[in-house]
Amino acid sequence: MRRPYLPALVLPLSLLLAACGGATSANTGGAPGDGTDGSGSLTLNVGDQKGGSEAVLRAAGELDHLKYKIKWSTFTSGPPLLEAVNAKAVDIGAVGNTPPVFAAGSNSKISVVAASHGSSAGEAIVVPGNSPLKSVAALKGKSVAVAQGSSAHFQLLASLKQAGLKMSDVKVKYLQPADALAAFSRGKVDAWAVWDPYTSQVLKTAHGRILTTGQGVVNGLSFQVASPSALKDKRKSAAVSDYLTRLNRAQSWVFKHPEAWAKVWAKETGLPYGVALAAVKRTNGTRVPVAVDDAAIASEQKIADAFAGLKLIPRRFSFKDYVDRRFNGTLPPSTTAPLSYAKGSSS
Repeated sequence: MRRPYLPALVLPLSLLLAACGGATSANTGGAPGDGTDGSGSLTLNVGDQKGGSEAVLRAAGELDHLKYKIKWSTFTSGPPLLEAVNAKAVDIGAVGNTPPVFAAGSNSKISVVAASHGSSAGEAIVVPGNSPLKSVAALKGKSVAVAQGSSAHFQLLASLKQAGLKMSDVKVKYLQPADALAAFSRGKVDAWAVWDPYTSQVLKTAHGRILTTGQGVVNGLSFQVASPSALKDKRKSAAVSDYLTRLNRAQSWVFKHPEAWAKVWAKETGLPYGVALAAVKRTNGTRVPVAVDDAAIASEQKIADAFAGLKLIPRRFSFKDYVDRRFNGTLPPSTTAPLSYAKGSSS
């Protein structure tokens, strides 16, 4: 079955990120993605992804009046970002629910310090609109693209299990988002396990449809992951605390201004505005900052045990050993319901 080719419109993103923002503020130093903001003798090295934390904070005005410097480094996805954290090249960065499991499974030096909980409606397995596949069970023997170690990787595993299938029942094609988008558009794979904004892009521009979503299947968590060595430094630990506070304020901003943030996000990533807005309302603007509590740890442990059981990570481990709760403060529990937009809302 030949399917129309869709050009790769967006750069790789990890939407494990708690995206938020509004009207852009002035850049206080450097170009997006490789610049430095703020002033002072202390530098916080932050790992980011295109259209991620830097864009969110800048759009919300939260990079103004920084008393420390933030040096930004851009990564294509969560796994390489955590490799940089392990190597002490990055002090902190945002990822989805599965990259910390793969990093910890490889005995990387990481500390999960903050979390957000959002809708899993954008975590989806998508198929072409004219595909004969009507259920997850119908994927048996079919090819499915997914980014290894991503949140979509576990969503695929969990969705197959719910349908009575194993990973070995499908032909898994490990592809990063840009390559997976090209393969999906050219009909080289039967399905794609992915996250927003790719989900929204497929639905709006590739005539695709959702086979299933992560709602009720995955935990909807995203994390801020720091270097343990950075946390041992009192000044850097204080900067991390301030940075997380600013991210929380920016997240609150985007819920009130989804259209404004979608415009900024579209400009940052090259996404069509309609795709960006759909992704914000479906997934990325729904996030609520939450505590890294017992419930979050238990949920992540299930992911770790599942991948260890399949030998997709090299060892079993206790996820709680990779958590630092000092920044939880008065944040609500990790099971707090995500924010949702009223139908037809605007700001």
